[in-house]
Amino acid sequence: MGAGWVAGVTRARALRTRCLGPEGVKEVAGARTLDDALRRLAATPYRGDLASVGSSPAEAQRAVTATLLWHLRILAGWQPTAGTEAVRALAAGFEICNTERHLSALVADASPPGPDRLRPSPYRLGALAIAWTRLSATRTPAELRSALTASSWGDPGGDSPAAVATGMRVSAAVRLAGAVPDAARWAAARLALLVAREVFVMGRRLPDVSAHRAARLLGPRAVDARSYAGFRQALPDTAGWVLEDVGEAADLWRAEARWWDAVERDGRDMLRRSRFGPRPVVGAVALLSADAWRTRGALELAARGGRGDQPAEVLDAPG
Repeated sequence: MGAGWVAGVTRARALRTRCLGPEGVKEVAGARTLDDALRRLAATPYRGDLASVGSSPAEAQRAVTATLLWHLRILAGWQPTAGTEAVRALAAGFEICNTERHLSALVADASPPGPDRLRPSPYRLGALAIAWTRLSATRTPAELRSALTASSWGDPGGDSPAAVATGMRVSAAVRLAGAVPDAARWAAARLALLVAREVFVMGRRLPDVSAHRAARLLGPRAVDARSYAGFRQALPDTAGWVLEDVGEAADLWRAEARWWDAVERDGRDMLRRSRFGPRPVVGAVALLSADAWRTRGALELAARGGRGDQPAEVLDAPG
């Protein structure tokens, strides 16, 4: 194995110390106010972006996410080309978030004037960017759709915020499954959650191009299903595990918690058992991402008055 993988995997294993961990998450969740929670976070690896945080949970959660991105950029910088590409595929959600906010600003600028709102700066993607330079330069929703179509993201099937958000997430899942085999199971299950939420909770039909892409991982029978029960039944094993015993679409949040549990468990196993190569790097991304997700949820609980004495499954609920 090349020296690049040795350095990359060594860095991946070192980043385990950047996780807050279960006890740390519970401590933050048990804080009685958001300010108390932030004071506790100030002594943790998430302290870097807290200085500019205001008083809202959303700002605090964004600071946690920005710290995760910084750690992933460091990790990617130590990898050989294949490792960097894997981290980029796993971190695609940051470019999706930037694009969603950019499109929201474009739509707002075309609307009648309203109350002024501060818009957070885009995440700084560095080497993890896929097409952000071109996307950020667009000035209308139609231009944004064209830029997506000309990039590896592909046509989202529309230029509305819903079509772009869904189209990019479908594209990211399909790309991840192909580019990072160790994450293919996560990608398929995440895509199943997305389609179930869009179709059976939000009541929105997938654009044809996104439905066609989703069928590559979920199969045409699942994508064409007209009921949630039929959708679950038609899913392949690679995706269906996440909806096991989730009999109602309204309970998808429980499936999301199950998904994060699996990602964290698999990531820990990859990081512990694998030697040199992409698997420990994928495992590190999984652990860092799951820890950030739980920390964001803990901040939400603290903002509601602190619930650190609640059982572990409560801390899995999305904030």
